[in-house]
Amino acid sequence: MEWASYSFVVRGRTRRKVLMALEKPKTPSQISSELKLSTTHISRALKEFSDRNLVRCLTPEEKFGRVYELTEKGKELFSKLKETTSV
Repeated sequence: MEWASYSFVVRGRTRRKVLMALEKPKTPSQISSELKLSTTHISRALKEFSDRNLVRCLTPEEKFGRVYELTEKGKELFSKLKETTSV
């Protein structure tokens, strides 16, 4: 477990919610609708997660409707969050 990434995610309520919403691959719009948060906030969180190798884009060639999923590192963090916190 990379504790710096864990700390980064749990410090932000939006980041925590976005990560937990990615139990299966989704688009930013799907996450936005599900969490009732702006797409801007979702996109920012996904960019931060991508920079930390927690998510990857499955459709990088698409301009709209990109699909994101958790990396192995992201899945490990997801599991740890699921057992230790409530969203």
